[in-house]
Amino acid sequence: MTAKDQGESSGAEQKLIRELAELLNDTGLSEIEIEKSGLKIRVARTLNIQSAVAAPAPTPGAPVAGAPAAKGGATDPAKHPGVVKSPMVGTAYRSAEPSAPPFIELGSRVSQGDTLLIIEAMKTMNQIPAPHSGKVTTILIENGQPVEFGEPLVIIE
Repeated sequence: MTAKDQGESSGAEQKLIRELAELLNDTGLSEIEIEKSGLKIRVARTLNIQSAVAAPAPTPGAPVAGAPAAKGGATDPAKHPGVVKSPMVGTAYRSAEPSAPPFIELGSRVSQGDTLLIIEAMKTMNQIPAPHSGKVTTILIENGQPVEFGEPLVIIE
């Protein structure tokens, strides 16, 4: 393939990506993936969904998921001292397979090295280990959610 062919191919790919992004907006979908002639393209967007589900009443002394920690005091989860951030771009999964139980739940106790979740990147499943021992106080992602590099995933205190 010549440099000119690569340039034309790249332009066609960019046009296809733009068309797929426009299709996402038009249909309200959050993700679309196509494979054509050995080329696989996935376009996804994050949605800001606010839930109106009532949370159970917290028990005295128990941390509330998503609430700022008393020790860190920061409202931004990325600044929390116990945050585990995504080391890569990919799709986060809370269990090894759809029918399996999640690796962690709110309140789970984990040891350093325990698997917290899996991130699929380029068809490779990457286990995300706990950087330290502690209690899972917040889970910031949903199963199957696309994640970015450095995005907060879990808080362990």
